[in-house]
Amino acid sequence: MYVVHLLSTASAAVGRGLLAGLAGTAAMTVSSTLEARLRGRGPSSAPADAAAVVLGVRPEGEDGGLFGTLVHWGYGTGWGAVRGLLGAAGLRGIPATGAHLAVVLGGEQVVLPATGISGPTWTWSSEEIALDLLHHSVYTVVTGVVYEALDRTS
Repeated sequence: MYVVHLLSTASAAVGRGLLAGLAGTAAMTVSSTLEARLRGRGPSSAPADAAAVVLGVRPEGEDGGLFGTLVHWGYGTGWGAVRGLLGAAGLRGIPATGAHLAVVLGGEQVVLPATGISGPTWTWSSEEIALDLLHHSVYTVVTGVVYEALDRTS
């Protein structure tokens, strides 16, 4: 019985995490879009470029834009599941958000250099690091707030 309860609790937490990750992705989309417009740059293609390498595909034209959008939303929503698992493990509030941020940034720092999309963090400018940290912090804070709200209502 305990195993069934544990699986039920974890799966419910993952579901809440996925919804929270969707909200966090929306918030990150707003923050990165505003920042890109203010700085006069285009949107980041790094997640889509890394996914293309991993999947062995080369989306181009309109398909490339759609692929990038699907990767962005799928990636962010998917990382919400990790926030759910942190909640199921008993982590709450700021410690959970900090752990979530560390895992998301850690994943990025492994995948992007491994796929050749970017160099390791120490090769980035301080401005690039600050902006990356800003946008991922927006994502994890909003994901955490939404997760906690959903968790309280369950």
